[in-house]
Order: sequence, then C-alpha cells, then structure tokens
Amino acid sequence: MDKTYTLEVAGVTRELPIMPIADNLSIASFVILGDTELVTAAAPLLAEKLPEVDVLITAEAKGIPLIFEVSRVLKMKKYYVARKSTKPYMDAPLINEVESITTQKKQILCLDGADAREISGKRVAIIDDVISTGKSLQAIEDLVVKAGGHVAARAAILAEGDAAKRSDIIFLQELPLFFHE
Repeated sequence: MDKTYTLEVAGVTRELPIMPIADNLSIASFVILGDTELVTAAAPLLAEKLPEVDVLITAEAKGIPLIFEVSRVLKMKKYYVARKSTKPYMDAPLINEVESITTQKKQILCLDGADAREISGKRVAIIDDVISTGKSLQAIEDLVVKAGGHVAARAAILAEGDAAKRSDIIFLQELPLFFHE
C-alpha cells in the first residue's frame, strides 16, 4: 500500500490508503471505527445540517460510532441500527437485501419489529459514514418505509463518486473514486 489520498474533513486530516476493489476501480479506504477524533469532529457538523427529525437509523457496523455521536449531539435518547443478520431475540424483523460497493456480495439488513413499530410515523434521518452507489442507503430507506417511517434526510460524512452530485443527500466532503486500466 504505497498510494494514499489526503482527506481533510471537519478540521481533521487523514491519509487514506487507496485500495483496489475491482479490476478498474480503487477507493480511498475510509474507516471511522475507532477514530474518536474524526467522529466527534464530524458529528456536530452533520447534525447542524439535518432538518428536524424524530429518529436516526444506520446500518451495522461502520455507521454506529457516527450515529451514536450525532444522537448525543442532538440529545436523542435512542438510535436504530439495521443489523446484518437476524437475531433470535428479534420480534418479527423486517428484512431487505443489498449489494454495496464495499461488500461486493449480497447481504441482508434487518430491523427488529419492535424498532419498526417505534419508527412508524416518525421523521427519520438515515446516517452513514460514506454514501457511494446508494444501494445500502436505499436498502435502509426501504426498511424505514416498510416500518411506516418517513425519510426526512439521508446524511453521511462523505459522498463518494457520483453520490456527490445527488441533491437528496447531506454530506460534509466529497471523496473521489480512482479509476484505472
């Protein structure tokens, strides 16, 4: 790993390794898990850009530290996580399938039925670390709609590639894709 991309977001600078994910495509690997400094710097900036919402939701696992901090900044008592597998304790979970750019295989996202009932009728912000193709975002949005929630915002620290051109997402910084032959 000799190539990196310098990212500056929320007053924090990181050198991201550029990693191949397909024959002709590489991405700058942005991982917020364990990066307390970046998460605590980005969360208030993202929170101030959100419209009025009742609840927050993210996909397991990389969005969890960010949604925790955004919910803390907004003084919310709870946030929701769409899990990557059903758990025995889940009550009538809602399930959706997705294939994202980073997983490159089909996976499921599940929302506990109890969480779905709490989301019903609420204004929901979907929070993630990076929005790229939007497939994971759409899978969570589908779960929110199935639960009876109303998506009020789609937000991430970074918008990667064409996602940065979308007018329906909130983000702090653009992250380029790296195409090669």
